Amino acid sequence: MSNRIQGTTGLIGLIGNPLKHSRSPHMHNSAFEKLGLDYVYLCFEVPEEGLAKAIEALKTFNAKGSNITFPHKQKVLNYLDEISEDAKIIGSVNTIKIDSESKKITGYNTDGRGFIASLDELDIPFRNQKVVLAGVGGAGRAIAIQLAYEGVGELCIKELNKSLATEIKETINKYIPNIKVKIVKDDEASLKEELKDSSLLINATPLGMKGREDKCIISSAETLNSNVFVYDIVYDPRETLLMKYAKQAGCKTINGINMMIWQGAIAFKIWFGVDMPQEYVRQELFEK
Repeated sequence: MSNRIQGTTGLIGLIGNPLKHSRSPHMHNSAFEKLGLDYVYLCFEVPEEGLAKAIEALKTFNAKGSNITFPHKQKVLNYLDEISEDAKIIGSVNTIKIDSESKKITGYNTDGRGFIASLDELDIPFRNQKVVLAGVGGAGRAIAIQLAYEGVGELCIKELNKSLATEIKETINKYIPNIKVKIVKDDEASLKEELKDSSLLINATPLGMKGREDKCIISSAETLNSNVFVYDIVYDPRETLLMKYAKQAGCKTINGINMMIWQGAIAFKIWFGVDMPQEYVRQELFEK
């Protein structure tokens, strides 16, 4: 990237901890350069107790907004002036926009919308279908609720934290009561049984990501059948252990690259009102 930062350059941030693995700066700064926008996107590793000060700092530095990631997606709700309706129901925010004049902050969640956009882009069936979702913490929470909004036939949740799974189920039952939600037992035999008539399996857990490459939500390809489309939202490594098992079982697979780019593109549109050049960004990040 050329050296284009100057005295007029505006700021977009990413607040979370840890962040050294994040591809978001590369994604957004590539888009800024392509479109000639005088902005820079920077990471700010902030511990949980430092969130309030970090939000105030963004205001002080006239930042246009920020992405919010682990572990702050829920706690940030305490520092917002307004919140979008879907983010309110999801109960977490991953994108904020700061009004340049009033400094009022509006919160959004682009995780679920980005995930759905990636499904629609590739014509992956899920509406009126049975879907199994592993993990409803973090992005999985938004994915679960967005799937319900978009008309999934039945949502089966596999989550070790049963109180969290129950909370998500109750939230969906309250706001989208026509959607059937089931909590899957922890044993793999129960998961295998649910997958027999499911069209889509989603991994929204950290299992399989860089540093946990040997971890997986299943123990072998035998848990799967070839009719299930396997979507692992992990994007580093490009092929997870789950995806390898899925290919052995004859399943179609996809990693989290499309979701990452789509959720970033939706945030980009919130901040600037223009579309992110997604194909250019994809080439910059993954195809060079």
